[in-house]
Amino acid sequence: MFRAQAFLILLPTLVSAAGVSGSSALEFTRHAVAFGPRPSGSEAIHQLQAYILTQLKTCKCQVTEDAFTPQTPKGPIAMKNILAKFAGKSGKAVVITGHYDTKLFPGRKFVGASDGGSSAGLLLELARVLAGQPRTDDVYLVWLDGEEAVRTEWAGEDNLYGSRHLAERWSKDGTAAKIKGLINVDMIGDKHLNLKQEQNSNAKLRQLVWRSASELGYKAYFWDQDITIEDDHIPFLKAGIPALDLIDFDYDPWHTDEDTMDKLSAQSLEIVGTVVLDVIQKLERQ
Repeated sequence: MFRAQAFLILLPTLVSAAGVSGSSALEFTRHAVAFGPRPSGSEAIHQLQAYILTQLKTCKCQVTEDAFTPQTPKGPIAMKNILAKFAGKSGKAVVITGHYDTKLFPGRKFVGASDGGSSAGLLLELARVLAGQPRTDDVYLVWLDGEEAVRTEWAGEDNLYGSRHLAERWSKDGTAAKIKGLINVDMIGDKHLNLKQEQNSNAKLRQLVWRSASELGYKAYFWDQDITIEDDHIPFLKAGIPALDLIDFDYDPWHTDEDTMDKLSAQSLEIVGTVVLDVIQKLERQ
């Protein structure tokens, strides 16, 4: 992701299915990060894809492997979004997305614990929680490939490959018109969690998320400060989908080899997951 401007003002069976478990989300994240650097098209990301698909087999959901091969500055690279659909009856949908690839840094060991790992892990935990629950709306959990730029610098369309591909697909097949709200989670594992209000995002959805956080007692982690970010929510916004980016970009190890598991917190993952789950339920009641 790229910050344009900021303003200061099978461990799943071991925990209860009643709510989001931070320890479970952290363990899912640990498994993802253990594969090592996971840039798009790498053997490590193929291993992570297989791990995600294996976990989803236990979650009573419809799984779609959305494979595509975009042109990049390094030529064509095979990528894959993974979609888990928990079916409802209303004909409407709620979507939670997050990327699972890591930035390509040749010769380095960038494992992206928060940046790519935490979103992959939290989505798996949400899948565990949603499994078997009755739904009003369809709920999609989406692991997005190709968020990171292939080149060193974030520029042009060398980024957001997976979200652009899926937004275009959903625009064509009619899914986009059915979506009540989409929340993208990114870098949400930081021990020192602080989530600012991303200003490209849909205002009503942002207000709903911040209200849920306050009602749940998490206002200290959801700040009344603004930030502007280009991230995986942008292609969905352009497709007319109400979308929000939840990101803790105030993270010193960002895009360094110090973005490792010891910087993450089960509590942070549980806070974000609990708020997201509450928002899913609120959107279903609308």
